[in-house]
Amino acid sequence: MKNLYTDTIVAPATTPGTGAISIVRVSGPECFRIVDAVVQLKSGTVSDAKAYTIHYGNVFSSDSPVISSDLPVISSEIEKSHLLDEVLVSVFRAPHSYTGEDAVEISTHASSYIVSELVRMLLEAGARFAEPGEFTRRAFLNGKMDLAQAEAVADVISSTTSASHRVAMNQLKGGFSAQLGTLREELLEMASLLELELDFSEEDVEFADRSQLTALLDATISHVDKLAASFRQGNMIKNGVPVAIVGAANAGKSTLLNALAGEERAIVTDIPGTTRDTIEEVINLDGILFRFIDTAGLRESSDTVEKMGIERTFRKLSQAEIVLALFDASLSENDLLNNLELVLQHVDFASQKLLVVLNKVDLLDDEEYNKIVMVFNNVVSLSDNKVDVLTISARQENGLTELKNLLVRSEKDLIPDEDSTFVTNIRHFEALKDASAALRNCRTSLSRNIPSDLVAEDLRRALSSINAILGTDLLDPEEILHNIFKKHCIGK
Repeated sequence: MKNLYTDTIVAPATTPGTGAISIVRVSGPECFRIVDAVVQLKSGTVSDAKAYTIHYGNVFSSDSPVISSDLPVISSEIEKSHLLDEVLVSVFRAPHSYTGEDAVEISTHASSYIVSELVRMLLEAGARFAEPGEFTRRAFLNGKMDLAQAEAVADVISSTTSASHRVAMNQLKGGFSAQLGTLREELLEMASLLELELDFSEEDVEFADRSQLTALLDATISHVDKLAASFRQGNMIKNGVPVAIVGAANAGKSTLLNALAGEERAIVTDIPGTTRDTIEEVINLDGILFRFIDTAGLRESSDTVEKMGIERTFRKLSQAEIVLALFDASLSENDLLNNLELVLQHVDFASQKLLVVLNKVDLLDDEEYNKIVMVFNNVVSLSDNKVDVLTISARQENGLTELKNLLVRSEKDLIPDEDSTFVTNIRHFEALKDASAALRNCRTSLSRNIPSDLVAEDLRRALSSINAILGTDLLDPEEILHNIFKKHCIGK
């Protein structure tokens, strides 16, 4: 029967066939014996090897004679055997390994056949194939990392930009956990004082000064809310800054998306209303992911499907961090201003950045160009919000470098320093929100002189939410851990 805690497990730690070398990881109490049954070291055995050493060896196919490491090697037997691969074996001894257990990593040539055969032979020798994320789960259970750090392993693996990598590495190194640890200590201190009052309630002793508790609560609430608020930025760093490309029909939105992506992602025609649904493309600009969303053109339409697309455009506009409003500069001044007014009505300047982009300027002479730029600058200057106006020709790809630079400058503050902490996990965000709500209940209860036992109950709820992120004091650890670690790759 499967034992998630004491079985020796095996799985590829790399993807076979994607490089020169593949690694097969074995971890658990029987890993040395199992590897010795499959790998013939040039000298000695894995079981006798010192920790943090690497050894050369051979793996012979299991359909040939298996040479026991306890018996002398007979050269005629080796000559008759079929050599599967020459390998390097790295030895780690508990507790100084990734999982905290005895572990071995076998480096082979990156052949899917070699890796699958090696894994099959290790399974036959007594190992069990690892469940998704089981290596990292064991690292957590053996105290090598807390739950927040364990979840960061997947983020490090999937990071695609310098910004997302820095955030994930900061979490893996314990930056986020350190802040949570500080919060936990503050909550424990408050809870302990209130619990003491409950123990001595009959003697009417007050261990916790209410004004001091209120001040500590205010500081803790501010800390929790700051971490929760960082989820918006953290999510953008991880998944891309949403940029909605909006504007009237036939303004060149699809042409612009194709030019930014460097490929034909959207259908481009001279027929207004061609784009009836949103099209997304993720592009890396100077270490920041931007998620560009090409939307349906804004115009009056009797077409039911197109009207649905226009409604979706407004929804995407409201969800975007940056609204890139594109205008056909060759239209009449009156049409352009009407289109601009429609966009301005739907932008929330408190939380969104607006970029006004005049497209098709290659169709204008100098006088027309100067006039329309001046008109737009005058209009946006009256909005009491900082709005950048840029001119481009998407079809000729003129002005795209300036547009990309402007986008990067708009979001440059998202790129964190080494010690910056951002919440990127929805589970952590929800737990922080629950903790904040519980702490606010505490604050309200204190101001109303509610009995200590009720205040303490809310404090315990806040503490439980923080513990859930770190993986301590879980109410249903088996179910929670299974849901979290199944998201990891097999070899981790």
